[in-house]
Amino acid sequence: MAQFFTIHTDNPHLRLIKQAVNIVHNGGVIVYPTDSCYALGCQIGDKSAMSRIRRIRQVDDKHHFTLVCRNLAEISLYARVDNTQYRLLKANTPGSYTFILQASREVPRRLQHPKRYTIGLRIPDHPVALALLEELNEPLLSSTLILPDDEFPLNDVEAIRERLEHQVDLVMDAGSCGLEMTSVIDLTDEVPMLVRAGKGDLEPFGIEHGY
Repeated sequence: MAQFFTIHTDNPHLRLIKQAVNIVHNGGVIVYPTDSCYALGCQIGDKSAMSRIRRIRQVDDKHHFTLVCRNLAEISLYARVDNTQYRLLKANTPGSYTFILQASREVPRRLQHPKRYTIGLRIPDHPVALALLEELNEPLLSSTLILPDDEFPLNDVEAIRERLEHQVDLVMDAGSCGLEMTSVIDLTDEVPMLVRAGKGDLEPFGIEHGY
């Protein structure tokens, strides 16, 4: 049975954040808020927790997880970032983007694209998510909370609790997060490429909507 925390969006209580981090450290899968929508998260090196997220989402081992980071320094640890990429990241983070970059040696091979050796990373613009990451002191391995056969991510916390209380260890209720997923931008080539249009504005990357 999942624990259920109601947490203040703008000023999250540190005691609850610490409890959430303990759950992650003990192999738990959590539901937590971001600036785009709710997400499933677990510890980056926990194969069992990662498999649980795959079962919840009903995705196979080709599904790509995202490393949700607290700052640019953390992104630079897990990805190879050149000066041009760094300027783009600095100007557009935190925000509702997932960036595809070349993975560094810090990223377990099983998390990388099997042929391109890339990884998706993001810095969320949400006080609860950032407080969680700061206390965790490493990225969260994450996946959008969209269930099989659903058209949109889950946003109503009571519905999340009802459908997932026996499959996750914690639900962090911070109110509505919205239904729009991140914009996914591939920065591995000279010109940024759109992978998925979402909440993040595409104009800073020279990409027009409807691309």
